[in-house]
Amino acid sequence: MTDRADNTPHGPAGPSTPQSTVKVIRAAVVGTIVEYYDFGIYGYMATTIAALFFVQGDDTAALLGTFAAFAVAFFLRVPGGIVFGHIGDKYGRKRALSWTILLMVIATAAMGLMPTYATLGIWATTILVLARCVQGFAAGGELGGANAFVSESAPARWRATQTSMVNSGTYLGSLAASLVALALTSTLSEDQVLEWAWRIPFLLSVVIGLVGVWIRNHMEDTPQFQELADKGETKKLPLRDLLSTSGGAVLKIVLLGALITGGYYIASVYAATYLQTAGGHSSSMAFLSTSLALVLGVITLPIAGYAADRFGRKPVLFGGSAAAAILGVPVFMMMSTGPAWQAVLGQSVLFIAVSVVNGASYVTYVEMLKASVRYSGLALGNNITNMMLGGTAPFIATWLIDLTGNNLAPAGYFVFCALLTLGTVFTVKETKGIELRVD
Repeated sequence: MTDRADNTPHGPAGPSTPQSTVKVIRAAVVGTIVEYYDFGIYGYMATTIAALFFVQGDDTAALLGTFAAFAVAFFLRVPGGIVFGHIGDKYGRKRALSWTILLMVIATAAMGLMPTYATLGIWATTILVLARCVQGFAAGGELGGANAFVSESAPARWRATQTSMVNSGTYLGSLAASLVALALTSTLSEDQVLEWAWRIPFLLSVVIGLVGVWIRNHMEDTPQFQELADKGETKKLPLRDLLSTSGGAVLKIVLLGALITGGYYIASVYAATYLQTAGGHSSSMAFLSTSLALVLGVITLPIAGYAADRFGRKPVLFGGSAAAAILGVPVFMMMSTGPAWQAVLGQSVLFIAVSVVNGASYVTYVEMLKASVRYSGLALGNNITNMMLGGTAPFIATWLIDLTGNNLAPAGYFVFCALLTLGTVFTVKETKGIELRVD
């Protein structure tokens, strides 16, 4: 089976035209921006949320409670990925992606409007956790589906570059969250933030999300899915077929994703807290440092994607994960004991290493799976990794410091994630230039 995007005539109606490419990438990126903005703003506002929604008296316990609520959403990503993977493989990528972003908007709006612990007591905490669960369920179908959507519409020679642009949406969402948090902490007093301004970041997401819903509802499905549907070759139970024919690929996706999930949340969401608690820096400095790291990540992603298209997936995956494993501990030393400029440099180095791997990861996942189970495979593998290593990362990092009394303990977690990815690279076949499998 040939790559549909490469063999469709170029022209106003062809899916390979620049206009079509822009629309496809835009539709995919907008959802990832919303998802990672929502997850990021919760993490960046962790100390504020701890003060508003959890029992007071022990700051560490409140922060652990906040990060536990952050983590619990990731456990809902797996069932969310299964449900939306089924919809995406059986009824279409477009339909699944439209529902994921709509659910995310509803959950985020609820978080921005809910009463605090001072008003409702434990019920406020309960509602917060439930809203996080809905976010997690919706997010389970987002990133993997968006990458399937773009990759199935991309020419083979640019597949890694274009999928890396989808993942730039994750960084842009986190960057937007960091900048909003920075704006709040820089322009308003702590009392103003606690009293009313904390709601602003959550309500802003609703506006972006509704725009995303509109964009996705006006897209057509991918050529490969349309081909499957036209031939009646969609699977009745995609998950069952996935596990019976591609279980090994899913396991490799889980392990390859260790650094871009666990490492990502350590280098971005948790690092903003780490710079304040371990490094002794101000919240404004921490958010500014995180924003710079994310900007560098956005720049690095398409470069890494281009390198993966030019030189192959495995060299890029190897280089990024090896750098992360070697530099993890020294960089955390800079972040915990060095002056501000060293802390900023250290976080940026961490994030660039993660971004290099991210630029080649999802295209590798896509090329492991056949079209009839691709959405399910991407969602299941990615979400298992997020559940095990990503959502728990800020909680585990905070707990490790509390347990050991050593501010460098989170570096061990980061290096562990890097080594998991690095070891798995050696088990993966090079897929550069291959035709996407239909069945």
